[in-house]
Amino acid sequence: MPVALTGLCVIALAGLIALFIKNEKHCVRFGAAGVIVGSVISLIPALKVLISGNVISFVAPWQVPYGSFYVELDSISALFLIPVLLISSIISLYGCGYMLAYKNRRLGSATFFFNMLVVGMAMVVMARNSILFLVSWEIMSLAAYFLVTFDDEHESVRQAGWIYLIATHLGTAFLLAFFIMLGKYSGSLNFDYTNIFQTTGSSPVSVLFLLALLGFGTKAGIMPLHVWMPEVYPAAPSNVSAIMSGLMKKMGVYGIIRTIYILPTVEIWWGWLLIGLGAVTGILGVLFALAQHDYKRMLAYSSIENVGIIIIGIGLGVVGIAQDSQVLAIFGFAGALMHTINHSIFKSLLFMGAGAILQTTGTRYMDLLGGLIKRMPKTASAFAIGALAICGLPPLNGFIGEFILYYASFFGAITDGVELVVTTVTAIASLAVIGGFALAAFANVFGIVFLGEPRSPQALNAHDVNAEMNIAMAILAALCIVVGFASPLILPVIISAVLPIVSLNSDDMVFHISRIKIILFIISAASITFALLAGILILIRKKLLSKNIVTKSPTWDCGYLAANSRIQYTSSSFSQPIVDMFKSVLFSKSKAVKITKLFPQQAQFESSTPDVSSEYLYRPIFKWVDAVISKMRWVQYGVVQMYVLYIAITLIILLVWKLR
Repeated sequence: MPVALTGLCVIALAGLIALFIKNEKHCVRFGAAGVIVGSVISLIPALKVLISGNVISFVAPWQVPYGSFYVELDSISALFLIPVLLISSIISLYGCGYMLAYKNRRLGSATFFFNMLVVGMAMVVMARNSILFLVSWEIMSLAAYFLVTFDDEHESVRQAGWIYLIATHLGTAFLLAFFIMLGKYSGSLNFDYTNIFQTTGSSPVSVLFLLALLGFGTKAGIMPLHVWMPEVYPAAPSNVSAIMSGLMKKMGVYGIIRTIYILPTVEIWWGWLLIGLGAVTGILGVLFALAQHDYKRMLAYSSIENVGIIIIGIGLGVVGIAQDSQVLAIFGFAGALMHTINHSIFKSLLFMGAGAILQTTGTRYMDLLGGLIKRMPKTASAFAIGALAICGLPPLNGFIGEFILYYASFFGAITDGVELVVTTVTAIASLAVIGGFALAAFANVFGIVFLGEPRSPQALNAHDVNAEMNIAMAILAALCIVVGFASPLILPVIISAVLPIVSLNSDDMVFHISRIKIILFIISAASITFALLAGILILIRKKLLSKNIVTKSPTWDCGYLAANSRIQYTSSSFSQPIVDMFKSVLFSKSKAVKITKLFPQQAQFESSTPDVSSEYLYRPIFKWVDAVISKMRWVQYGVVQMYVLYIAITLIILLVWKLR
């Protein structure tokens, strides 16, 4: 454990020193070097714990009331810590090229807060004391806030920062209540709950679960607690969007899983609730993603969709525990954890690709782009791999977690219990709907942005980005492929991380694990064979045509010698048929100019899909709160003596209450 803490100290120290480096290029590179070196140091004990299954801990005196510096690495913490360190290092390399585009801006503060965000996330998964956990959680949240508002010259960025700050502290308020109640019933604020609730029954356990679900669900982005994500991710620098979507929101997932682990019992309705929330989050998330015109906002809703898939998996695991179905429990949690790790890889890659597009074109709107595959081939290739992975297509890594969840769900669907059948069939239907719409959403974004002809001068003048950004995207794209092919070897490691939650004591379970490994081996082998055959055919074709003379000539395209952007689909027209099917749910709005002539000179169509939760839930509540608070302005006299009087009266009331 001292080795892991040493690595985090290196990351924090590098960020602190970067504050005083005046040369911006040297500043971001020094900060990135600190993240990479510190991550390598901390990865060593994390990998040892994950492979061996051992637990290492460290306790030191801490002069904080009710607090102790108690950190621990078990298999669950290691499984979350490894992607935090590995992917943060890759994103920091990407940031070396990306952040330099901010001219005339001091980058020391951004470097410092980026490093502190990494340290905060690492401490969250290792903390075993409630006070230390909340301090680490707050470091992570505040560092993210300052990164989101880095480009604070724009009103939209400042507003997004406030939305995030309010949302994260509302979630922290629920977590504070959760830890206070947990400490009351356990007698300790450390995560040692061997004797918890032995005499109090199951009622407090359910209350604790709901508090944790609200607190951690806000960070994870479960609907309707997701409203900060579509505002924050587009406003933040793209390297920050990548680390927040790929890693920081997974701290919410970690919190939910850790809560289920430390609570002594689970109720079956928790699983039903999680599967229901996951289905709603996943389906609505992907539908809202399909309706967006801003590709970073689209990726934000796609992140919400993938959280829905993860929550469905956790729900299946909880139902499996409650119903004593080991296959459902282990594969439910394993699928959720596998998808969590894979989402960290491909979603970070997609936000990096979005940042590359934004840096070279200066716009986030898909309808102004097009034809970038010819101008940005490296970015297009990396983005394509990320898009295929997030759609769950084999043999890429996004396929594995969803396949495991399907396997668990189908196993539950063929059992005799009616409760299991209904639950798992709901999960199967939800996963199928989410997967189908995800294909449509990413066909939309890739086709509109990269294919066809440029729709604006920004797209026409686009070009590939610098080496640091391309290398970082290439590494993550390679990970999408490698993790997919290596899935049979990775599965046992994931299963071992699940065993602290669900014990493995059945020969039948060993059979199912072997069956999934065989299926994954077959898929990997078939994919490798297909890739080799395709490569051989390409070489043969190239050799056969090497002596032929290649000529170019214009094609006849229904009377047009060359297509232009006016006859291409837009993102609105591509997605409109699907969006119209769910218009009553999405509350989408559209405006079109009616065509009355056979040969109209122009036509116009506009559509928008505001977030339902924001427009019809949170905004009315905030307006009501603002109206109530505004009526209290009469107490603000603007006179210092009156404020001193308020303080004195408050102190007197507290003194009387204390001495009563």
